[in-house]
Amino acid sequence: MNHPAPASTLAQRMRQTPYQAYSYSYPHKSAYRTLEQPMPLQPLWAGEDRSALFGYIHVPFCEMRCGFCNLFAMANPGDELVERYVSQVVRQMRVLNDVLGERRFARFALGGGTPTFLQPRQLETLLRAAEDILGISLQDTPAGIEASPETATAGKLAVCRAMGIDRVSLGIQSFSAPEMRALARPQQNDAVRSAIGRIRAAGFPTLNLDLIYGIAGQTIASLLASIDSALEFTPEELYLYPLYVRQHTGLGKLAQRRAARSFDTIALAPDGDSRLQLYIAARDHLRARGYVQVSMRMFRAPHAPGQDGPSYCCQNDGMVGFGTGARSYTRALHYSTDYAVGRAGTMDIIQGYLAYGDEDFLQARHGFQLGLDEQRRRYVIQSLLTDPGLDLLAYAARFRSSCLEDLPDLQELAALGLAEQRGSILRLNDLGYAYADTIGPWLASGRVQDLMSSGGASC
Repeated sequence: MNHPAPASTLAQRMRQTPYQAYSYSYPHKSAYRTLEQPMPLQPLWAGEDRSALFGYIHVPFCEMRCGFCNLFAMANPGDELVERYVSQVVRQMRVLNDVLGERRFARFALGGGTPTFLQPRQLETLLRAAEDILGISLQDTPAGIEASPETATAGKLAVCRAMGIDRVSLGIQSFSAPEMRALARPQQNDAVRSAIGRIRAAGFPTLNLDLIYGIAGQTIASLLASIDSALEFTPEELYLYPLYVRQHTGLGKLAQRRAARSFDTIALAPDGDSRLQLYIAARDHLRARGYVQVSMRMFRAPHAPGQDGPSYCCQNDGMVGFGTGARSYTRALHYSTDYAVGRAGTMDIIQGYLAYGDEDFLQARHGFQLGLDEQRRRYVIQSLLTDPGLDLLAYAARFRSSCLEDLPDLQELAALGLAEQRGSILRLNDLGYAYADTIGPWLASGRVQDLMSSGGASC
């Protein structure tokens, strides 16, 4: 990951690019390291609130590797490998069933990679195991799956919908052929439209479409044209992702080769970075069409369904990951398998996971231990960067202390015109959301910044 030079104040960071790092979780996985001693999971989870957990299955397979992708995923694995992987995930569920004890899941998802790379029977195997082993009532629990247009077949969608999946997230990125070529991701609009038609025909209540801005050659007009093409399908949610070109991705390697030929420094963003202008134009375009901004990236339609039942709160952790690359979150420990981007490293980690015995699933070996300061920072970052904002009273109830005393630097947000406090809620305004990828890294501890900069596999 490309990290800006350390800056002591938010004002100094804001003089750099607004796009410094995506704080979708804290700490980032590149801060994870091998633990000094393996930690048994049963006592770890015994002390957690397990009344509203998030169950997550990671499927690290895709039909192709996109040029911008730095996820833990491998393109075109062999059939035998995929079959062994599905069986091993079910085995992990059986082991963790005893570890978790009495619990309730408030949310469930399959991510990747591309979960719909799996065959219909493999998807059904994982979903039935989630119900029969973990006790997740998929018909009553918000449950999502990530898909690509090429793999979202009618048969796979039918299995997912029948089992209770109610949200499909489809990665489109752009409706412009030149922009898709610039992303090193061949894709035909006919295939996209057909896939969306199949999703709608299958009856999923929530369709999310992902778009990217900051692509080489993209203009405001072409971005808004892609958004309008997406809006033809009235998606319940739409995500706008700024392009980050990271070193170990296809686009990053291309940038390195170009830099080597020109004896220039590596450019990790398109020449003449226009992402902020593109973001503002896209944000205003969506708002004018009734979409409500939930975070810098997420926009929700007025017709999107609400959520019934218990609500998972990422600030309170409680995520249980299954499969290699899946993260699990408790208050004091975030853990996973190791992480890689390149095919060889990814394959090694997957093969290691396939060799696990039951006892290997009973311990955490790789992760990040969160002391009280890191727990506080995580709560603040996860709250502040999304709607409705940071509830100072909820923070006080959780940590028995004052948020603004624990993190006095937060006062800079109001001083710089990035946030407003209304009652107990500290909330980013429009300018604050525009600089969310600056604010998140700024709030990271020095320890996390050092670990992320010193050689995580995704860096």
